[in-house]
Amino acid sequence: MNNKWLRAAIPALLLHCSIGTVYCWSTFSKEIADYIGSSKGTVGWAFSLAIFFLGMSAAFAGNLVEKDIHRSSLIATICFSVGMAGTGFFIQQKSIVGIFLCYGVIMGIGLGLGYLSPVKTLMLWFKDKKGLATGLAVAGFGAAKAIATPIMQILLDKVGVYSMFYILAAVYFVMMFVGHLLLKKPDGWVEAHGEKSATPVKDFFSRFKIFTNPTFIGIWIVFYINITCGLALISQEKALFTAIGLSVGAASIMGALTAVFNAAGRLGFSAAGDMMKDRNTIYKVILILSILFTALTIFTGAIGNKIVVLVLLLLFFVNAGYGGGFSNLPTLLSDKFGMKAISSIHGIALSAWAIAGLTGNQIANLIVSKTGEYQNVLYFTLALYAVALIVNFILIRPGKVEE
Repeated sequence: MNNKWLRAAIPALLLHCSIGTVYCWSTFSKEIADYIGSSKGTVGWAFSLAIFFLGMSAAFAGNLVEKDIHRSSLIATICFSVGMAGTGFFIQQKSIVGIFLCYGVIMGIGLGLGYLSPVKTLMLWFKDKKGLATGLAVAGFGAAKAIATPIMQILLDKVGVYSMFYILAAVYFVMMFVGHLLLKKPDGWVEAHGEKSATPVKDFFSRFKIFTNPTFIGIWIVFYINITCGLALISQEKALFTAIGLSVGAASIMGALTAVFNAAGRLGFSAAGDMMKDRNTIYKVILILSILFTALTIFTGAIGNKIVVLVLLLLFFVNAGYGGGFSNLPTLLSDKFGMKAISSIHGIALSAWAIAGLTGNQIANLIVSKTGEYQNVLYFTLALYAVALIVNFILIRPGKVEE
């Protein structure tokens, strides 16, 4: 049976709902630090490494995905589940280096290949609604945190931190392996695009010449800044909830809501992009609203004055815009550069995620530790959002461009 839901949407959700649990890091990071006798800050580099290797594996393995989605999705399944099980083993052994290797490197590679593998397939099956299709899958990545967090908390209470990783490794292996088996490009897609094969560019490194294209450079910078600002605020969510006086229970509910907005932004902004003549308009909307919400929070002193509604609105929108930036990226790239090598181009663009993973939350932590003021993080993000908006208007040209 071949249809777009069975061969594209469902396998994409199975893959993305599994790997998206990387954003559950804050749920168990303290437990890992306490168990192995390390600081939370040191252990936190495992998450940063995972995001870095996600982006870099997507950038350098884009050709593999372009050539063979079944091989790439299988490698993703193995790396993610082995990395998760290995993380449990090295927590048990109290080895921080082993945790960095398994959670950061091996799982990170699984994240990158798993994230990239279903995207082109979705756009091929859903030609008229590319944004809706990719938004649906990438929403699964964002929703994974809301779904998995309570389950992880139960497992932490029942079996402990390292046993939790063993159990989840088995569960996610099954989910991803089923997704791998189901994933399939539509019959006849090669002929429909006038291509003899999906063979990638002969010279591996020649793919990176796209960094000489002004439109791609603009998209990369805007994408990088949106992620960096998102991570800077998302990484401080719990502390901000405390700063504005929310109880532990209320903070937990608001944390789940931000995850919902993250997923909703991925689906909503990408679906809206399908109705626009120039999909880049979505990024302009995200950046302008991010600037307005951030400026309003700064000028009212909402954090220090405990204006709960404004701080929550900021976090809700930043999460939505953060998610929307991800879901619109592959469709915007396909609009600008065509479908022929979209997996490769999308993978290279995801290198921005890798760099942002090493800078966003780390810069926010540095600002807070040096100044003691969360509002200073907002000055940082406001300035970056303004830069991104200027870059967007200057470099990202309307219409299709040649690579």
